[in-house]
Order: sequence, then C-alpha cells, then structure tokens
Amino acid sequence: MRDIKALMRPSAAALEPYDPRFTPVAINLSANENTYGMPSSVRDSALRALADVQINRYPQPLAPGLRAEIAARYGADPAQIIVGNGGDELIFNLFLAFGGEGATVIDCPPTFSIYRLYAELCECTVIDVPRHPQTFAVDEPALLAHAAQARITVVTTPNNPTGTLAPLSFIEELCDAAAGLVLVDEAYMEFAGAPSATTLLGRCPNLVVLRTLSKAFALAGARIGYVLADPAVIDALAAVRQPYSVNAFSQAVAEAVLSESACFSATVSKICEERDRLAAELAQLDGLTVWPSAANFLLVRVPQAHRVWERLRDGCSILVRDLSQACGLEDCLRITVGTPNENAAVTAALADILANDPEGE
Repeated sequence: MRDIKALMRPSAAALEPYDPRFTPVAINLSANENTYGMPSSVRDSALRALADVQINRYPQPLAPGLRAEIAARYGADPAQIIVGNGGDELIFNLFLAFGGEGATVIDCPPTFSIYRLYAELCECTVIDVPRHPQTFAVDEPALLAHAAQARITVVTTPNNPTGTLAPLSFIEELCDAAAGLVLVDEAYMEFAGAPSATTLLGRCPNLVVLRTLSKAFALAGARIGYVLADPAVIDALAAVRQPYSVNAFSQAVAEAVLSESACFSATVSKICEERDRLAAELAQLDGLTVWPSAANFLLVRVPQAHRVWERLRDGCSILVRDLSQACGLEDCLRITVGTPNENAAVTAALADILANDPEGE
C-alpha cells in the first residue's frame, strides 16, 4: 500500500480536517445558527422560488440576480460583489488569489480556525497577533505594525468565538496602514447593532468585507456568503472560483429571502434580547464566567469544560461547542443563543451540573 500522504502537497498533508463535532441531540446550540428559522411569509416565498428553478439547467455562474439584490441592500454596484458557496469558499479564494508562498497573513486568535487552515493550505505564512487574554480585544498597535508588512490582514467583528467588536474607526486606520488587503469578516454583524465596515468601501480600496446569509437570515443549509470589495478584488476572486459553485436552488432561495429581509428584524431583536437575558442568567451560576457578546452566541468559561460539554451532550441531549483545547480558550464553551425554551434548558442543565458535579468528577 502506497503512503498516500507522501503523494500529497506538504501544505495539505499537514492539515487536519475541520470537524464541527455534530452529534444528534434534542437541542443543538453549537453552530451559531438562527434556531428560530424563517418567518412563515418568507418561507412561503422561498418555497415558491424553489419550485420555479429549472433543475435541468446550470445555475448562473456569477449569480447576477442575487448580486443585484445584495447591491440594492448596500447601495453598491454589483461589480463590487461576489457570491460564494458559504463564506468559507470566499475566504479560501481570497488566500488562493492573493496568498501563496512568500505571502504573509495576519490572524488574531482566538478566532475562527478556518483562516489559518486555508491560509496554510495556500502556503501562506501566518503570523498571530493574539487578542487580549481577558477582554479578547484586538491588539491595535501590534496589528497596525504587522499589517504594514502583510499581504492579507484578517479581523473578525463580532469575533467568533468571543463576540468581540472591533471599532469601525480602527478598521479604517488599519486599512490606511496595511500594505495589502484587510479582510473584515462580518458574519454576525446583524446582531451587533453597530455600523458595518461596508460604509468604508468608497475610501478604502484594499478593504474586503465578508457577509453571510447563514446566521441572521436562517439560510445555513443553503450555503450563501458574499464579499463586498473594490471591483478589481472581485475580478481576482472571480478568476479563481470554482465554476457553478453556487447552485441554482441556493441562488433562488437567497434572492427570495433578501427581497423580504425586513421580515427578519423582529427575530434578530428577539435573539439579541435572549442573548442578554441568557448572559445575565448564566453569570449568576457559581464558577461560570460569561463574556459580553455582540453576536448570537456567548463564550463561557467553566471548570472542567470538556467534562461539562460531555455531560450536556450525553445526559441532557444539548450540544454546545467545546473550545477548551484551543489556545487562549482553556475551559471555554461557546453557546449559541436559541429560543427561550432552549436557553432555559441549557441554563438549567448547567446549573444542575455545576451544583452536583462542580469538579467534573
């Protein structure tokens, strides 16, 4: 039997597959999805759009209808927009188009692990600029200094998994200081109640803003992400993308959902209210620390977090994300904000576990 890894590119052979560790459970609060789902009127529109898809035809390669819908939402030109098979594809394509051997990518851990994984797959050199160990704020002076030498600088706001916002004024300063592109991942910005970096596109040609329909708009299953950037950046991403990467069903349902995006405002407001209520209730539990969040999830620290995660999964049929092995996130779990009943269930389960098994024994 041949050594398959010996046949692989070294940058690929060294990687471990991304594993979300999904398990069938009654309550899944592990993936930062919108657990409320779509408003019924929007769902009806989406189903009608799906019924009209010509499945014997290839999808529009660059999704012109969806790009036009997104452009109208931001007051942008469709030439400033590209759509991808989730935000992940667009992150990979950015590193593929602008990275490679000799290119430096600046990452700000703890953050979304995909940045490092894809950057290393594209043979970039990744330099970490760690966040503050207590507040998880970005180290602004260090980031400005490193960005001056980097091909791509990545900032997530609100940050996954910490929920931390980066000030818009700093994003503008970072774009001015950066030698290369600045990727601002705003996957959770709808929950933040803060201005988007898209307002800077007119004066920051090196700014790349990533958004998604997977979170606030309850379309995780459709895998729709999009980038807003200078048309020259969009052209570069279009050159390296997989043909037909966004299928016709996803394009159709995304257009329908965005055309009625105002219908999601009540759900987003409810999620934010539940986030604040859940944070306050969890903070009352002995031994548990909760960080402020501008997203639809909470980062918590609890003694013996992995053991607590197992007990939630196996004893309570509740799945959250175990981050306890990640650097800077020792004994941390990430809990998606769910419905009131889901949030009450995870609070009660954690209270019981901490009261009856405080040392994880």
